[in-house]
Formats: sequence, structure tokens, C-alpha cells
Amino acid sequence: MTIKVVIADDHPLIREGLRRILSLAPDVIIAGEAESGEQAVELTRRTGADVVLLDVNMPGMNGITACKLIKTEMPGTKVIALTIHDQEEYLFELIRAGVSAYLLKDVSPDKLLEAILGVTRGESFISPRLAAKVFQEFNRRTGKAGNILTNRELEILQLLAQGESNKSIAQKLFISEKTVKNHLTNIFQKLNVNDRTQAVLYAIKNKLVQV
Repeated sequence: MTIKVVIADDHPLIREGLRRILSLAPDVIIAGEAESGEQAVELTRRTGADVVLLDVNMPGMNGITACKLIKTEMPGTKVIALTIHDQEEYLFELIRAGVSAYLLKDVSPDKLLEAILGVTRGESFISPRLAAKVFQEFNRRTGKAGNILTNRELEILQLLAQGESNKSIAQKLFISEKTVKNHLTNIFQKLNVNDRTQAVLYAIKNKLVQV
């Protein structure tokens, strides 16, 4: 499977570095490059990109707004946010906007390629150095779960934390993908979260799963 990637960053040197990294992966092609949030949205719309490598701070439309637009118009497109070390305040907002991964710009080439391949399988990635920030902020905003999860929901949450897709979860538990989706809807409601990434973060923080 070929993965089409859009690179969005206002710094030419960063884009060049990302191009070189992507050239190492035979299954990845660069669908286009953007210097602003507006260009990123338009390129994604025009090329039907599978993954967008999105800088958080860009002139004009920033990465947060661009991510929201991309996920609203093209929910199947995966967004990987790239940030420098001092932009942790944007992390939770980007997760709520729908990013599948949140990585520091000093990420190794191997880890970046792993994230690109992983998000296309439904996995989520957060830089380990930022994980504590996520847990702290997420716990503050969501509070404790008001309902107890069933054993089946805990099984699904565990597999979710392991990066399994809906299809894979269905196969492992011998249930249909529709049933998995129904369970996920119930899990999200009980944990007061909006998506898979938030559910996994909550589960890890509150020791509902083993990682």
C-alpha cells in the first residue's frame, strides 16, 4: 500500500529534512509541500493525502485550525503534529482537534516513519517526553470515569492501547467490527472522551490497561 504524505512546515530546512526521511520508506510518497495552514488544507483536499505532517506554528492559519479543518472535511486523513520542545501548551488542544500523533521535531527518522506507518493502521503516538503533560492535563479536564466498564469493554480498551485497529480487535475477540464500534461508543461515553486517543490516554493514566 502506498501512503501519500503532505509535508506542512514554513521552514524550508525542516521540509528538506522530512523529505529525506520519507525517501527512506519505499511505501511512502510525498503528495505535496505546504508553507502554511491554508496550503496544508488545500493540498490535502486536492491530493487526498493519507497522512499530513503538520507544523504547529505557521504563518496565517496555525496547525490547530488546519487540523480541525482537515479532520472535519477528510476524517480518514491522519494528522501527525510536529512541534518544538516549548510548545507543550498546544498538545491537548491538538489531541482534541483529532491528531493521531504528536511528536517533537527532533524525533529520529525511524520513529517518524514508524509513526507514519502506524497511524495509517489506526495507532496513536505521543512523544514520551510529552506524555506526562498529556496525562496531567487530560486528567484535570476529564476527571474520573463516572461508570464502570464491562469486562468486554476493558478487553477492547486494552487492545486499543496496544494500537490494534477495529478490524484486528474484532478478529481477536471473534466479534463483528460493528460490535466493536458499538463498544467503543459506550467506552467513550463512560470515560467522557471523544476519540480513541483520549480513551487510551485516560486508560493509561488511571491504570485501566497494561502497557
